[in-house]
Amino acid sequence: MDLMWKHTFGWLSLWLVSVALTGCDGSSQRGEGGVKKVQLLNVSYDPTREFYQEFNESFAAHWKATKNEEVYVEQSHGGAGKQARAVMDGLEADVITLALGYDIDVIAERTKLLPLDWQSKFPKNSAPYSSTIVFLVRKGNPKGIKDWADLEKEGIEIITPNPKTSGGARWNYLAAWGAALAKELGGMEGIRKATPEQRAAADKKARAFIESIFRKVPVLDSGARGATNSFVQRQLGDVLLTWENEAFLALKESGGDQVEVVVPKLSILAEPPVAVVDEYAKKHGTQEIAKAYLEHLYSPQGQQLAAKHFFRPNSAELISTEQMAKFAEVELFQLKDIWGSWAEAQKVHFDDGGIFDQIYQPK
Repeated sequence: MDLMWKHTFGWLSLWLVSVALTGCDGSSQRGEGGVKKVQLLNVSYDPTREFYQEFNESFAAHWKATKNEEVYVEQSHGGAGKQARAVMDGLEADVITLALGYDIDVIAERTKLLPLDWQSKFPKNSAPYSSTIVFLVRKGNPKGIKDWADLEKEGIEIITPNPKTSGGARWNYLAAWGAALAKELGGMEGIRKATPEQRAAADKKARAFIESIFRKVPVLDSGARGATNSFVQRQLGDVLLTWENEAFLALKESGGDQVEVVVPKLSILAEPPVAVVDEYAKKHGTQEIAKAYLEHLYSPQGQQLAAKHFFRPNSAELISTEQMAKFAEVELFQLKDIWGSWAEAQKVHFDDGGIFDQIYQPK
């Protein structure tokens, strides 16, 4: 079946199931004893499946205790870019929990389903947790991959998803680019103080580094979870570039005898944001519960579950010292430190005809 039709069939089926589960108004019905039952649809990106499965149970218990209503949360996962397009094409998400702010900006700008200032609606720029980009390597690290420069070694195959469809892949790419700039310009301070001429020369070196990475990529999966499966299950490649939380989940599920995590000295601060899709929530009558659902991410329970599933909580004071100790010390730079905004990074690197299209030659 054509991928586009698979995608369309998938979200159409999800919508039909949603209607069947929730009744004629598409959002709620009365159960035994007159208890109201409410359904939400959370459209998210690839590596959040396990986290939201447990988080949804936590929120359902919270909502039942405070409102005496039963809530069921339907989940939809995939590459972040594909998920954003699905919402724009009519997948009626009550909330979106995507990999990067740019995709939500595009939804707001092109569809008016939520306001342009959506990022001001929740604390910390609507990013309740963060992550970064690390390496997953074979047990024993036989290729000796310890930092970004090691990716240039001969004979290494690299697994990373497609930046055109995956938010995580875009974070991977920009983390590598930023690391290359820091190497050329003497760290983040050097990047900030560089003259336009120095920056242009460093960008040229960074572009060559990115090109060398993608020459070593045997397959581009559409999302982060597909790339993890290619690396762990299909045994492709020597190193996987991935979210920190995805790497630790793979380590946990493999029992620690197949892979290990390598944290580079410098990486990017990845802040996956969340938002209520106002127009769909209004249509479903779920504005209040959708807002409460995302607020619960900032609660002690939400933050502790984020840490449990290897996301870096944004309220460390709510997390035990033991939980926080599993997150390695790493120097993190922000996207704005190098590109100013996601819109600029997207335009330069990932839009049609951008640098990625110029350097990547499909095998």
